[in-house]
Amino acid sequence: MIPAEAGRPSLADTAGADARTARNKPHLAVVGATGAVGSVLLGILSERADVWGEIRLIASPRSAGRKLTVRGEEVEVVALGEDAFDGIDVAMFDVPDEVAAQWVPVAVSKGAVVVDNSGAFRMDPDVPLVVPEVNAHTARVRPRGIIANPNCTTLSMIVALGALHAEYGLSELIVSSYQAVSGVGKVGVDTLRAQLSAVCGTELGAKPGDVRRAVGDTLGPFPAPIALNVVPWAGTLQEDGWSSEELKVRNETRKILGMPELPVTATCVRVPVLTTHSLAVHARFENEVTVAGAHEILAAAPGVVLCDDPAEEEYPTPSDVVGTDPTWVGRVRRSLDDPRALELFVCGDNLRKGAALNAAQIGELLAGELRK
Repeated sequence: MIPAEAGRPSLADTAGADARTARNKPHLAVVGATGAVGSVLLGILSERADVWGEIRLIASPRSAGRKLTVRGEEVEVVALGEDAFDGIDVAMFDVPDEVAAQWVPVAVSKGAVVVDNSGAFRMDPDVPLVVPEVNAHTARVRPRGIIANPNCTTLSMIVALGALHAEYGLSELIVSSYQAVSGVGKVGVDTLRAQLSAVCGTELGAKPGDVRRAVGDTLGPFPAPIALNVVPWAGTLQEDGWSSEELKVRNETRKILGMPELPVTATCVRVPVLTTHSLAVHARFENEVTVAGAHEILAAAPGVVLCDDPAEEEYPTPSDVVGTDPTWVGRVRRSLDDPRALELFVCGDNLRKGAALNAAQIGELLAGELRK
């Protein structure tokens, strides 16, 4: 046997070190792996730094046994149950609120730190609501062993807004959202496609009610036709006519920025776009603002792309932003009547940064902390 060169590890030593490194990586569970966000998350986990040991895929019993690809390997999906969390260090949940409410505490009781994408725990004072570019430090204090992922609408704007807030001090926020149908899941996408098929190649949209009659009973999760239309409603009815989606934007923005009294008003609108939310934002600050200063801040902000040259017809649109990770910002203007206010337009893929990517980024924070 030829001895290893002095000062250089042998192949056996290197293999052993690699094996120990793999063992030292925390183990991850993805709960809801077969859903729309779960599928995007698996792709993101395959693209980013390999910080995980085992990645276990968990879904409902009807999906158990399916094989999905993650990090170039086929992994068999296991059914959601207590045993599914054995040996897991971090569990990322993308399931309905009621499922999360039942199973997140189970995962925590088995020793996992949970990153939850549902709305079940977002406003719990003992659960940090984390956007790594804005308030990563809050992830370290988690009395219940849970970290919440904000709603996709909030996430589509908060990275850009957080950067401006750090410089100018936000004092008021007025938002109108233009939300993609994938925000309600696959049923939203299927509904829009079905309605587009019904109206394509017709002269519909010129008379009251003609689109509604054409789409018939294919309204799906929407209260009105979504093809050739916009629907000024997203979420469920809350007190005084507000929708749950509008209150999420208000409450989550306040919590993420640590400003419980911040005046926030939102109007949420559903538009015939498959994926990528857009928002028109009026942000008022404590200090006077300039477009040049805002451009400098946004251009340097992690997770933000500045795309703002109206003279060259450069501004973000959902069809250009979909499938990308950053928040895109354009149409930056200083308010005509208030030197402390900015108007801007933002776009963000609601399945990526709006859900899966933010969860993956939180997971990476945890992986560095929990590495054995």
